[in-house]
Amino acid sequence: MMKLIFTAAILLVYMNNSFAQFFKKNESFAHTFSIVARDPQTGEMAVGVQSHWFSVGTAVPWGEAGVGVVATQSFVNKSYGIKGLELMKAGKTAPQALKELLAQDEGREVRQVAMIDAAGNVNAYTGKNCIDFASDIVGKNFSVQSNMMLNDKVCPAMAKAFQLSDGKPLAERIMAALQAAQAAGGDIRGKQSAALLVVAGKSSSQPWNDRLIDLRVDDHKSPLVELERLLKLFRAYGHMDKGDLATEKNDMKLAMQEYGTAMKLFPANLEMQYWTAITLANNKKVKEASVLLQKIYTQDANWRKLTKRLPKVNLLTVSASELKELVR
Repeated sequence: MMKLIFTAAILLVYMNNSFAQFFKKNESFAHTFSIVARDPQTGEMAVGVQSHWFSVGTAVPWGEAGVGVVATQSFVNKSYGIKGLELMKAGKTAPQALKELLAQDEGREVRQVAMIDAAGNVNAYTGKNCIDFASDIVGKNFSVQSNMMLNDKVCPAMAKAFQLSDGKPLAERIMAALQAAQAAGGDIRGKQSAALLVVAGKSSSQPWNDRLIDLRVDDHKSPLVELERLLKLFRAYGHMDKGDLATEKNDMKLAMQEYGTAMKLFPANLEMQYWTAITLANNKKVKEASVLLQKIYTQDANWRKLTKRLPKVNLLTVSASELKELVR
């Protein structure tokens, strides 16, 4: 209810001045803080954002592998995302694309936009009518921007955190910047949603694999805490995938190392434990697998039912006596 009242108040103010023509029913009010960045080593590009607005991940972050990423916020014009990527794909640098879009937008003074391209060219824009505190900082391979902040310390905190995290994976650097922004004061209204998007530095023949990380928290009392948990879970499943690949190559030592790393990241995740046990069983370590499976069954008996179904589809290749040991 309070959010509706706030939105109505904002609309009333702007409907009573010359800016009314620039606000449309389908435009979001994503007053927020965000970062766009590129890893010069991997070429990966990313957008991270948090806002006191529902599902900010559907409005602010845009990206395409081998092209660039865009953060469009304040009184959001989503077309900056699609059109910005189209212009960069056509050969414009991020600063050139941003300049061209701003020139066409009569509502530019209430926009806040940042873009970075695959070559590392970056720029940002903060309209003079964005709500205080509003600012941006453009650095080497990154830009941070915020509006409607509690104070003027948010962007400096983000920039510092990003720079100090050099050497870490890009996603973790983005998280460090977002966490620093919140610690410095964040959105004056509080927090509700967050998102993290990472795309590959080069496009491939498999574009469905070029969006490396795409995580969203649409509504949560601590969206960055939840986003960090999801990123950690994403990393854990990445280790599970590597374990599966090692198993296919019959490298059991590496497989168990990867599975072990995954389970350390999320020790309470039964699925990770389960498939580790199945891998053990398929590699003639039935007793070890059985010990692990019995612990899983005590927490959820349905996993025992699943074990019985696996031999039919060759996901569990054990003898009848071994299967009996696994499902006892």
